[in-house]
Amino acid sequence: MRGGLTYAPRHANVTFTLGYANITTGAYGSSDATTSESRIYQEALVPVKVGSRFYVNNRFRFEQRFVENQDLRTRYRYNLMLNVPLNKANLEENAVYLALYNEIFINGQQNIGDGRTVEYFDRNRAYAGLGYVIKQDLRLQLGYMNQKTDNWGKNQLQVGLHHSF
Repeated sequence: MRGGLTYAPRHANVTFTLGYANITTGAYGSSDATTSESRIYQEALVPVKVGSRFYVNNRFRFEQRFVENQDLRTRYRYNLMLNVPLNKANLEENAVYLALYNEIFINGQQNIGDGRTVEYFDRNRAYAGLGYVIKQDLRLQLGYMNQKTDNWGKNQLQVGLHHSF
């Protein structure tokens, strides 16, 4: 669950978000164990249209992470996203589009408490999908994401519904 308040300054091609997320993560492998985490985050999103069909977004996010049984942790994330309409010139109603992104996660520190450490490199996510613009502020997306750390990797199908208020 993630939510936030977004501010878009006039005459600037950027938005700023202050948000909160509550995440429950399953352990990798066959275990049923989970870990609970609360996050406060700040992000800047810088959209750029390249040429007539390439919608590029650069997202910079800084997270303060309260992970169960760990010290306060921070993490930096950078996400480069690309959306390309396939059947229309723009991302408008009834447009089918290709959605691609790559996101890198970097831990702010290695020590997480009780003598435990993590690497500075946390993970990388690569994604490819197809989307459909239902209406101006409502999109449906289906895609495939590959996620890798130094120790494991996994693949998953994702279904997303993106809505702007």
